[in-house]
Amino acid sequence: MEQPESDDLEAQRDRLMYGLRAYGANYTEFTRRFANWLGLHSTDAAALTEILYAEDTGTPLSPARLSERVSLSSGATTILLNRLEKAGHIVRTRENTDRRVVTLRSSPGIRPRAVEFFGPYSARMTAEMSRFTPEELRRFEDFIGRLRGGMDSLLDNEYRPPGP
Repeated sequence: MEQPESDDLEAQRDRLMYGLRAYGANYTEFTRRFANWLGLHSTDAAALTEILYAEDTGTPLSPARLSERVSLSSGATTILLNRLEKAGHIVRTRENTDRRVVTLRSSPGIRPRAVEFFGPYSARMTAEMSRFTPEELRRFEDFIGRLRGGMDSLLDNEYRPPGP
């Protein structure tokens, strides 16, 4: 008797996993189109998006942290940052008391362009989330946090790139 319920649960989990993968693919496509819109390579746009997001959350990135976020070597990240700086999209600042620490910031001109591009996406996501109660959103936030924690753990422990 329990088999149909078990099958339904497995099918529901499969649909959720498919939806999460599709959402991730769509977000990657948004970043690719942002790159085209700005006339950048997709890796440069992904890095710029990471810098903008980090600023939005109040935790600006260092070059080393950006390197981790976009999966590039420190040398490749330096070359990427040089391109973004030359194009006028970012600035490197020294805000820390330790003047060796570099902080990455978006340039004043890029934020309005990012808002113009991502504004419709943000508005649509806000509208979709407004359909749910605060409790439903808390549960979904917990769910996504647990999935992300599981993936972070796998990436940190079992899927680590080979060391030097």
